[in-house]
Amino acid sequence: MRTRSSIHGRGIRALVALVASAGLLGSAMLAQPAAAASKAKAAPNPLVKTGNGWLRGISAGGADRFLGVPFAAAPVKGLRFHAPVPHSSWKGVRDATRQSPACLQFQPTGVRETQAVSEDCLYLDLYRPAGTKPGAKLPVLVWYHGGGWTQGTGVIYGGQTMATLTHSIVISTNYRLGALGFLALPQLDAESPSVGSGNYATLDQIQVLKWVRQNINAFGGDKRRVTIFGQSAGGGSVCTLLASPKAKGLFSRAIVESLGCSLGTHSLAAAETTGANFAKAAGCSDPAMQVACLRKAWAPALIDAAQTYNVAGETYGTGLVPEQPTAAIAAGHWNKVPVMIGGVRSEGKLFIISNPDLTAAQYTAQITATYGANAAAVLAKYPLSAYPSPFYALAAVTTDSGIACAVNASANQFAGATPTYRYEFNDPTSPTLYGFQPPGIDMSNAHSAELAYLFNFTLGDRPLTAKEKKLSAQMMKYWAAFARTGNPHVKGLPAWPRYTAATQKTLVLRPTGNSVSSSIAAEHNCDFWATVNTG
Repeated sequence: MRTRSSIHGRGIRALVALVASAGLLGSAMLAQPAAAASKAKAAPNPLVKTGNGWLRGISAGGADRFLGVPFAAAPVKGLRFHAPVPHSSWKGVRDATRQSPACLQFQPTGVRETQAVSEDCLYLDLYRPAGTKPGAKLPVLVWYHGGGWTQGTGVIYGGQTMATLTHSIVISTNYRLGALGFLALPQLDAESPSVGSGNYATLDQIQVLKWVRQNINAFGGDKRRVTIFGQSAGGGSVCTLLASPKAKGLFSRAIVESLGCSLGTHSLAAAETTGANFAKAAGCSDPAMQVACLRKAWAPALIDAAQTYNVAGETYGTGLVPEQPTAAIAAGHWNKVPVMIGGVRSEGKLFIISNPDLTAAQYTAQITATYGANAAAVLAKYPLSAYPSPFYALAAVTTDSGIACAVNASANQFAGATPTYRYEFNDPTSPTLYGFQPPGIDMSNAHSAELAYLFNFTLGDRPLTAKEKKLSAQMMKYWAAFARTGNPHVKGLPAWPRYTAATQKTLVLRPTGNSVSSSIAAEHNCDFWATVNTG
């Protein structure tokens, strides 16, 4: 596992590399464990007729599950580096009781060792309350996973508990990753001038929303109440969809988890430079034959090339994404819907996990190398004397200079234009990700910690405690209430006030009791970081 040691104002590329190299979601187990699958076989098998044909799902634990549902044709051969094409119809009844493979991983720790991967991966999993009838008009939540735009998969996020507890429909989907999802080249721009290149994954995500619009009524969902939500790179995808005119009208709310909209995107010129270098590394040097060569290339060769030239993150300056999301929002050129946004208290722990034994000298050297003339100010703001070890000091710098203050800036920006609700997840004893627990280091409250509270998957450290299960239920209810009405009000739960830049009222989610704070930006030193110039 390769990691770097800071997220800082040099910013977007460093964050992309860190999120990718940390292998964010390699901890999760399949949403449909073998024991549950065995029980599900004895339960009624729900049938739904979609625009492509009949699907047979499974019912267990109070939820109907339709697994491995194709939303587009396999993006292989001539469809590699191509906008998704709708899946063809089928005769008879298609089995939807098994999950699909993950998309090809462009970093080594994106899925567990037993998870199948394939280029043929454009499938989704749909969860609804058991017995839901067509026309029930339940709110729909569409999930885009994280993983640094290079790894991860939707199949590890089971939505059965949220669906049954909140009477909603939860969809978790795959999308193409790495170069297959984000390669930009002038030759590819010429093939699709209306959308450009660099955003095949974004087109996959839009295709899912088109599938929802066409089919969700048959499952009992309401196409007018569709919420997109995602974490880390998936949160970046939500920001990009907010800024894409091609996604207009396909969703009605948006939830951004653990990323600010200023992070993760690249200009078309920068993306095409990386793309050209990547193509050469993959053995496709001749510009005239580059696209044909890449479409014929052996997939492992593409993965190998990505280790030298990492292709990750959406591209702006195209017909699909005309402007960087933050600029689009500032200019009013975006799909204005209610927004929920937030993060985890100590995001940065995960990004510096390769440095658990960091020394005081190494901490000082790293801050000096990163912040130059501002290093003394950073060291004064984050003195080693304030932390149990240099690891935690660097984790605080990484958290605050990166995601925490980027979330703060995006929350302030959204709040000036649309109903906005902000949260901070803060469970100081939360479970940790499988494979991300160095001896002697407390990894609770790190990036991705909230995911165990929203979905059915096992992090590998331990199950949730009784108090954490209570918080989990509260979070699911808040998220679903927002999807239902655009306001996360839940009767009987602590009130979640609307966020404004003036009041900064943020709901702090804790197993010991939720509360409202107006000091989150101050606690993360966001005014300080706004003044730090790192070149």
